[in-house]
Amino acid sequence: MSNQNFEEKVAMPYAEALVANAQSLALLGQYKDELSSILLILSQSKDLQSFLLNPLNNSLTKQEVLKQLFENQVQNFIMNFLLVLVERRRISCLKTIIEKYLEIAYSLESITIVELSSAVDLDEDQQLNLTNKIKILTGTKQIKLLTKSDPSLVAGFIIKIGSKVIDTSLAGKLKKMSSYLDSN
Repeated sequence: MSNQNFEEKVAMPYAEALVANAQSLALLGQYKDELSSILLILSQSKDLQSFLLNPLNNSLTKQEVLKQLFENQVQNFIMNFLLVLVERRRISCLKTIIEKYLEIAYSLESITIVELSSAVDLDEDQQLNLTNKIKILTGTKQIKLLTKSDPSLVAGFIIKIGSKVIDTSLAGKLKKMSSYLDSN
């Protein structure tokens, strides 16, 4: 079993518990915003990531750092949730847990999550045009576009909608040509 599959299997019950709590308190949107901001902080701070993932740092120190960062910024349940993850040595799964929570929350709100990797950053008009085309393609009314820049694509972009992948990148086309030439 790959590490990614293991992490997803571990993360799903935690994400479902977060969703259940958020729904019972009618705070699905607020939890979504707070967890998104935690995810953003984690993605922007490599030092915080390495600190939390380092097994040599004890749990109490990790909990104190999380309290200092998030205590008055997030709901008490989310704060306690973060502390429990540290206590149970599952803090390494936090990013995946939040991503799974967001997937579930967006699906409950009938929002389609679309991952866009492009060689260069797209401007607002390009993103809006692409979003409108994806709405037509998927038949959904709302789309959450998650963008990231990937210079290795050379040109073009890759769109992931669930398990469907649309690759219009130059790197993808070159790879297809290479495999075609190799097969002949």
